[in-house]
Amino acid sequence: MDRKTITIKKTVKLVVALMTALLGGCLFKLLHIPIPWLLGPMIAVLIGSNVFKDRYAWPTPIRSAGLVIVGYTIGLSMTATALHEMAIQLPSMLLMTLLLMLLCVVLAFLVSKLSGINFKTALLGSIPGGLTQMVIMAAETEGINLTIVTVTQVIRLIMIVVCVPLLVFSPILGNHKAAETSITAITTSSASWSELLSNIIVFAAVSICCALLGNKIKFPTAFLLGPALGTAVVQFLGLQGPALPTGLIHAAQIMIGINVGLMLKPGQLSHKLQTISLAIGSSVLLLIGSFGLSLFFMKLQPISKSTALLSLAPGGMDQMGIIAHEIGANLSIVAGYQLFRTFFIFFAVPPILRMLFKYSSAKRAWRNSQS
Repeated sequence: MDRKTITIKKTVKLVVALMTALLGGCLFKLLHIPIPWLLGPMIAVLIGSNVFKDRYAWPTPIRSAGLVIVGYTIGLSMTATALHEMAIQLPSMLLMTLLLMLLCVVLAFLVSKLSGINFKTALLGSIPGGLTQMVIMAAETEGINLTIVTVTQVIRLIMIVVCVPLLVFSPILGNHKAAETSITAITTSSASWSELLSNIIVFAAVSICCALLGNKIKFPTAFLLGPALGTAVVQFLGLQGPALPTGLIHAAQIMIGINVGLMLKPGQLSHKLQTISLAIGSSVLLLIGSFGLSLFFMKLQPISKSTALLSLAPGGMDQMGIIAHEIGANLSIVAGYQLFRTFFIFFAVPPILRMLFKYSSAKRAWRNSQS
């Protein structure tokens, strides 16, 4: 098969994925489902790619471009005032992150006992917000079922992205657009295309350079965190970034939604029913636990229910940032807590887990030598 034919086939698959995503987004928009341009493409591509095998493709650079746009939007909320307040809240961030990690350990223990899956596999499948890191670590750790870890992480991510918007937009959380008293977030309302021309070139260059540099040095979630941190630094130096038009934000949601929808491949699973049921069950329990922690969080900080839940929801910072932007929640708080947990998971959790697994293996070896 020549190069031209291969290129044509890849282009056709990309177009099929995009058309499916647009149909899903339009359907969700007509049905008034929350975050339609993220959830619609994700669900439509998930179904389509599993019904029509090998008909879909979505290049990583397109997904990365969507993350850069979302990262820039998150960075807009990180003003000097917001960063100062976030620094003050570091003890609270650490406490809430540790409580969420403890909840994950308990859930992993229960899944291990109920299913017979070894504890190490269950634990790596339960840690939230670090899909890539946990999958890589699972591949490098002896005695881990990589397929179970991957599927559990992806199902958890999809469950969170689907359920959190429904919770946030439900009567349970009340008025999501209430003013926050802890941090004054920057206004991120949509701008017209003409208003972008003043400072957008500078911020676009900074965002792209930070994303590429972060990726080169293996920075965690580089295409999201790089632009967010770069934008925050430029704003700290005195240049105000323009808000993005609604159409561009929706386009970024579609780019990310297609990628998430293609990640889950149930056909590759053995014991599909048991694994998927346990993944869904543990995700529901994790979401319930996160909601409980958000109520406790509200006792510590004067924030709304929606901001508290999005800050602690065990999903990715990109998805939670999109939802926070859409509903007018305090994006700086949401981004700050999600960012802190992301760094904690990427830099603190792996060495802790390695020490735990090493201790567990040594203890098991000692017991075997005594028997």
